[in-house]
Amino acid sequence: MAVQIEGELQALKDNLIDMLEMVRDQIDRCRKAIEKGNTKYAKTVLEEENKVNRQEIAIDRDCENILALYTPVATDLRFVLSTLKITNNLERIGDYAKTLAGFIQDNQEHISTKWFPKFHISEMLDVLGKMLKSMREAVVRGDTRLARKTTAMDEQLNNYYRDAFKVAASLIKKKPERADIFLALFAITRDLERGGDHTKNIAEELVFHIEAKVLKHRGR
Repeated sequence: MAVQIEGELQALKDNLIDMLEMVRDQIDRCRKAIEKGNTKYAKTVLEEENKVNRQEIAIDRDCENILALYTPVATDLRFVLSTLKITNNLERIGDYAKTLAGFIQDNQEHISTKWFPKFHISEMLDVLGKMLKSMREAVVRGDTRLARKTTAMDEQLNNYYRDAFKVAASLIKKKPERADIFLALFAITRDLERGGDHTKNIAEELVFHIEAKVLKHRGR
């Protein structure tokens, strides 16, 4: 039984790593679409969004099977429970990438304008991508130090988001006829800021699994 559950847990870990990579790739493609002014990257995000959803469903099913068939305890149980929560957070981040990709595809003419960079969306995507990369490495290595580093990176996203509010208000005042675009860009920064929060949630789940510590509502 022990050998069997070890194999199931390793397969679950591999699938979780794959999902982390999928979502990070989605974020990276959105960044490339903006920086290169090429909507083909956004189109790929939209075409492959279902892969992320299917991966979440498959992982959830595997977690349920492990719980039902092997009744794991201690660190194994924490890993299964953490994985269920991590995949939910990853799915939400994937949804944000899908929304952004749809906006890019529908508003290609605005990518190269001076408005887009004012909201620092490319920079926010870069930070979020780095956070997700750290989470992947944290899972691979079982290293909670990598997970804990997300707090500082998340603060960068928070700062960009706060600045975006001021930028949106200023641009709407100057060009009220384009308020819809400015509000849409501000909404994107809000999604990316929430993406940072979801990545912090992932970090907390990894610490819970590896160290048996609960970080929510506590200092890191």
